[in-house]
Amino acid sequence: MPSTWKRTFYILWTGQFISLISSSAINFALIIWLSIETKSAEVLAFAAIAALLPQSIIGPVAGVFVDRWNRKWTMILADAFIALCTLAMAILFYTGNFELLSIYLLLGLRSVGAAFHMPAMQASVPLLAPEDQLLRISGVNQVIHSTSSIAGPALGALAIGLMDIGAVLLLDVVGAVVAIITLFVIHIPNPAKTEDSSPKITPLRKVSAELSSGLSIIYQDKGIRLLFIVSVLVTFCLMPLAVMFPLLTLEHFGGGKYEMSLIEIVWGIGMLIGGGLLSVYKPTLNKVILINYMYLLLGLTLALSGVLPSKGFLLFVALTILGGLSASVYSACFTALIQEKIKASLLGRVFSIYYSIAILPSLIGLLGTGFLADFIGLRWTFIILGSCIVVLGILAFTFRDLLVLGRKTTIEMSNSADLDA
Repeated sequence: MPSTWKRTFYILWTGQFISLISSSAINFALIIWLSIETKSAEVLAFAAIAALLPQSIIGPVAGVFVDRWNRKWTMILADAFIALCTLAMAILFYTGNFELLSIYLLLGLRSVGAAFHMPAMQASVPLLAPEDQLLRISGVNQVIHSTSSIAGPALGALAIGLMDIGAVLLLDVVGAVVAIITLFVIHIPNPAKTEDSSPKITPLRKVSAELSSGLSIIYQDKGIRLLFIVSVLVTFCLMPLAVMFPLLTLEHFGGGKYEMSLIEIVWGIGMLIGGGLLSVYKPTLNKVILINYMYLLLGLTLALSGVLPSKGFLLFVALTILGGLSASVYSACFTALIQEKIKASLLGRVFSIYYSIAILPSLIGLLGTGFLADFIGLRWTFIILGSCIVVLGILAFTFRDLLVLGRKTTIEMSNSADLDA
């Protein structure tokens, strides 16, 4: 591992930090705009589906190509494509030709770019840092994401109050340009390719075989399989609640732009605390056990948020901080665990497959968001789904193969399945 890996990360983090803040700002500005203009859980749900569905559908195939392509150029081109989609959205707002359908469409196209950028970024980390630093790197990444979650909503709320939504969207274009420039000045290695002694096959069959190898590595290890299943179920419960957070603030607690942005900010503060702790202190506790504890804490904060009366906004703020902390620690430990257990040459497809497996069922849950909000109420939705996450956290402690996952070595694919050439 080159001794300059820290310098590479500093440059990479700088560009990603600026890009994340700008993306967080325009995402929250759009949430405010849609919430105030429509006051509809269905509209927010459809916007979330548009932003997630393409990425979840093409993610596994995108991951295969990420493992084959130059990862640096994959991130650069993905950032550029996302910026162009945002620029098109801003032009529609400026000209007054926007409709909800056009917003959904462009959000979907941005999602296509993210399908390539996210796995390329995560799959590059083990190639840039020593293995014993991966959890700490995940902690720093959580700090960056958390800080952007704090600064982004604050910037978005300020910008939407001072500028037209079309002008606010241009912030994301600027952030993408900065991220692209920083990627140009660093070197990101690609994993060594294995020699392919098998007969020549068509590109389509080769992509299919490589996708199958990614699915095989998830299926063949019971611990990894259980880790994915529990995380998918937690995400299924969490996704509708994430969409309804602004509406709970707006309708139940009687808040406005300030309160909506405050909740987003304090969630980011909680994530910042969690990521900061992991970046400074290296936990000796088994990562799987730590993840399970975070499920319990996250579920409790969400369920209790639904129990609060309308005058309990300050308690809602405190619970949101704890929720952000638990989500940050869970995410960092999960990512580091996968990076430690899976070979670098397979990480792109594995992360993409996980994302699709986790998000596709959650999109079905999102389709029911309007039904939940209209028929059982926002508060009961938080209570029921938060309690389900608590139950999943308890059940996760009963799976022996899951608990011993942290003591295993890196999972290797057989030569017949590893088709990376």
